[in-house]
Amino acid sequence: MSEPRQDFFERVWAVVAEIPLGRVTTYGHIAEYLGSRSAARTVGWAMNAAIGSDLPCHRVVNRFGALTGRRHFEGPFVMEERLRSEGVTFTDEGHVDLDAHLWIPGEE
Repeated sequence: MSEPRQDFFERVWAVVAEIPLGRVTTYGHIAEYLGSRSAARTVGWAMNAAIGSDLPCHRVVNRFGALTGRRHFEGPFVMEERLRSEGVTFTDEGHVDLDAHLWIPGEE
C-alpha cells in the first residue's frame, strides 16, 4: 500500500475510533472531515481493511443509512445486530434512522 494511501487510512481509522456509541456516520462525512470530499470510496476501502480490528466499523454507513459494508463482517446480519444492540433504530426501508443517529465528525 502506498504511503499517502496508508496515511489516509490511518486518518480514517482515527475518526472511526471517535464515533460515539449509538451513533453512526457516513463514508462521505468522514471524507469531507478529512478534507477530501470526493474520497468516500477510499473511506470504504479503509473500512474494509479495518474489519476484524477493534474499531467500531459497524458505525459507518452510506449516505442513505444503508448497511453497504455488511458483507465484510462475519455474517450478513452482524452489522445490524451490533447497531441495534447500541440502540440504533432503523426506518421501514431497513436503513439507519439518520435523523436520530447521525454523528458528523468535527461537530458537537
